[in-house]
Amino acid sequence: SENPSVTLFREYLRIDTVHPKPDYDAAVQFLERVGTDLGLACQKVEVCQGRVVLILTWQGTNPRLRSILLNSHTDVVPVFEEHWTYPPFEAVKDSQGNIYARGAQDMKCVSIQYLEAIRRLKTEGKSFARTIHLTFVPDEEVGGHKGMEMFVQRPEFKALNVGFAMDEGLASPSDTFSVFYGERSPWWIKVKCMGSPGHGSRFISNTAAEKMHKVINSFLAFRESEKQRLKSDSSLTLGDVTSLNMTMLEGGVSFNVVPSEMAAGFDIRIPPTVDLKAFEEQVATWCRSAGDGVTYEFHQKCMDQHITSTEESDPWWKAFSGVCRDMKLQLKLEIFPAATDSRYIRAVRHPAIGFSPMNRTPVLLHDHNEFLNEQIFLRGIEIYACLLTALASVPPLPAEG
Repeated sequence: SENPSVTLFREYLRIDTVHPKPDYDAAVQFLERVGTDLGLACQKVEVCQGRVVLILTWQGTNPRLRSILLNSHTDVVPVFEEHWTYPPFEAVKDSQGNIYARGAQDMKCVSIQYLEAIRRLKTEGKSFARTIHLTFVPDEEVGGHKGMEMFVQRPEFKALNVGFAMDEGLASPSDTFSVFYGERSPWWIKVKCMGSPGHGSRFISNTAAEKMHKVINSFLAFRESEKQRLKSDSSLTLGDVTSLNMTMLEGGVSFNVVPSEMAAGFDIRIPPTVDLKAFEEQVATWCRSAGDGVTYEFHQKCMDQHITSTEESDPWWKAFSGVCRDMKLQLKLEIFPAATDSRYIRAVRHPAIGFSPMNRTPVLLHDHNEFLNEQIFLRGIEIYACLLTALASVPPLPAEG
């Protein structure tokens, strides 16, 4: 008696695409099978060894018009099975209809909702002027560097002729649906402090540890100020402030040796409203004020700050928001607090919205006991079917002749 869309969702969840060794082949074969069953054209692009992007295409009646891109990633983050009520790759459904599995929210639900929305529209005999492409990409959970970041530079991506893209969002515990029109820029910085070494019994001057103490104090004082700014202004969300966390600390060879070098790693996420050059100068100032021999290097430095228009004058947003109004969906517009593949799509100048239709659902991405209720999942298919109908029917834009 289970809805076939739910059965398909659970089948996908059982494919083990967890890092560090995701079974991408099995995922691609499964999705290709579903796409073929729907009569969608299929293309596979190996962006680097062992990393394939699958493209499924529903051709529009006017292929010259810019297309709609539906993106999702196939990989999922690791699990700690001892903290799970049910095995994380068995897609167990409890008596309330909650489906427990890694990827239930992030983001295998969206992949199947895209496909099942298209199934519904095709069954109804619908066709649209604009082509709809679905891309299923690898490695998003480890930065997308061997996935979407490489794919957007390839001729196969350019041939998709993208006009508007949708990608993942977040669940929302309230009645509202979160919609993300931009992202914070992730910066991963390692600060190194060089100092005088010596015996652990002496008061050595100018040590690496003393300099590191000053660095950490400066970074964490800024962290506290941003934390308080978020706390004191109810209009702000996490995506509106700069988060900063010290995530690594290295140094030392023995208890009785004062080390000549120490290092600390920081994960910083910066909203599009911040001047990135000015922020880097602030980082440099913190390092200079800690003393000589203090340097920093970037392990990730995203400089793109493109955001997607949410003005009603924008034809794409007008189509998206109009459907939500008609369906009485309350939207909350936000800057995404972490990082998704949308940033690579926006960086090549395509508007992209992050949206996962999961309201009244606790945010459990990357958490133990990740689940999604089957009724919320099925409602999402209905929402996507309406959104695709509107977006793929956006009239020709001036630039399209």
